Order: sequence, then C-alpha cells, then structure tokens
Amino acid sequence: MDTMRERFIDVTTHLLDEDPRLALVLADISAASFEPARERHPDRVVNVGIREQLLIGAAGGLALAGMRPIAHTFASFLVERPFEQVKLSLVHQGVGAVLVSAGGSYDNPAAGRTHMSPGDVALLDTLPDWTVHVPGHPDEAERLLRHAYADGERNVYVRLSNHQNATPLAVEPGRFTTVRTSRKGAVVIAVGPMLDAVLAATEGLDVTVLYAATVRPFDTAALRAAVGERTDVVLVEPYLEGTSAHAVHEALADRAHRVLALGVPRAEHRHYGSMAEHLAAYGLDAPSLRERIGTYLW
Repeated sequence: MDTMRERFIDVTTHLLDEDPRLALVLADISAASFEPARERHPDRVVNVGIREQLLIGAAGGLALAGMRPIAHTFASFLVERPFEQVKLSLVHQGVGAVLVSAGGSYDNPAAGRTHMSPGDVALLDTLPDWTVHVPGHPDEAERLLRHAYADGERNVYVRLSNHQNATPLAVEPGRFTTVRTSRKGAVVIAVGPMLDAVLAATEGLDVTVLYAATVRPFDTAALRAAVGERTDVVLVEPYLEGTSAHAVHEALADRAHRVLALGVPRAEHRHYGSMAEHLAAYGLDAPSLRERIGTYLW
C-alpha cells in the first residue's frame, strides 16, 4: 500500500496536467518527486527552497493572481514556522490556498522536535473559516485532496501522515461516518489514523464510534444525532489533546455532558524512538486507550 504522501504526489501531478489554474509551491520537501511535473509546467511548479515564509507568501500571491495554489512541506514548516504569513498572506488578504502537510505529529521522531507538529490544527483554529481534513488512509487522502483543490477559494489544510488505518472508509468531506452504533452508550470520536486503535480498544464495549476524517467544520449534527441516553463523549485525536474539545462543547451546549479529550500531551517532547513508541508513551495505542476509556466511562 502506498503512503498518503505518495498518493498526494501522484494525484497532484495529474491535476497539474489537467488544470492550468493549479499551481504547486514547494520548500524542497518532495521536490525531487515533483521534478517531472516541474519540467512540464515550469511556470506552475515552484520550489522556493527552505524558505517557508516565502512558501506561504508565494501561495498567497498566486491566489491573488487567480490561481488555485497548493503549498506543501512538513507540518511544522507549513503551519508553525510561517504562521504569520498564513494569517496575513492568506486569511487577511481574503484569498484561499490548499496547505498539504506531511509528517503528522510524530512520523519522524528521529529528526527531533523540529519535525514534530502536534499543535498544527490547534494553531489553525485561531484563524477563521478553515477546512481541515485529517485522512486515515491514502484513498481517503486522495478523495479529500481532490475536494480541497476544487473547493472554490477556501483555505483548506490536508494533514497527511505515515500513521494510517488498514482499511479506508467511504468518507464524505465535512461529515462524520458512523462505524458502530449504540443508543445507550457513550460516543467515541476517532479522528483520522486513530480509528484502528479506537476500534480495537472499544471492541465489545457498548459505545457508538464516529469517524472524523474532516474536523473543521466540525460535524455538529452527526454528534448530536449519535448521543443517546448518555452524553459522555470521548475524543481521540492524533495531535494535541483537547484540540476539538471546544467543538464538542459547542455542539452539546444545551445538554449536560462530559468530554474526555485524548491526544498528544502538552508536555515537551525530548525523546526519539519510533512512532509506535510515541503512541504508547502518549497513551494512544489500543491497550492504553481501552484502559483510559474504560476507566472514564465505567
């Protein structure tokens, strides 16, 4: 199975051939993989080098010129480092771009803290009107990427990771997918690549499992429809814990409810190890999730 990043490269290469309005801005990352596309479209595939502020500024300029730009690099260099340019060159200018990241929260821990970005979605949450997709499988990444590219002039963030589920779901952009149903039990929301671990952790438990491959806009209607006799919600995200807790609270503002928000803790990261070791350390592997969810609900 290919990775989400490999699928992104393949899909974007084909879209560049099909749509003269599409432009791609790179900051060295994945540049070699896009070299054939750059040779065919040298005016629409631009590598600015390791200048991430320029990456976003160039995307904003292309959008102002009527293009639909895609900007790509690792999440920490795409959202965190050039955040002022995201705020000004895109949002303040009133133009839209598609930001496609790689690296997730802990894909490459051997590269150190500079390459970890558990706070990216929370940071974008400080800005208005962003669509945020968090696919859990390359097939979902392709569907959401194509939707993002065609989504008018909106600002869209597509968060790609090597952490992925074994099987894709037929996701609908902007909508949660119901994977398991219970009218009496709590609701567990699994975001993107956390679904497999959540399903393993909740096997045999009387809970509804909702799958979120799009977290902004948050599917308030799906959550409200899923809440049965109990209004306990467990939120499992592959980035900073509590990132979407405010959205759950807003969705259930008229009901008494409890929320357990699980994700990457706010403590500083000073260890390397593998992705699996990071998941276990954060309590996001299946055994840890089962214990934490079970303790909370029962």
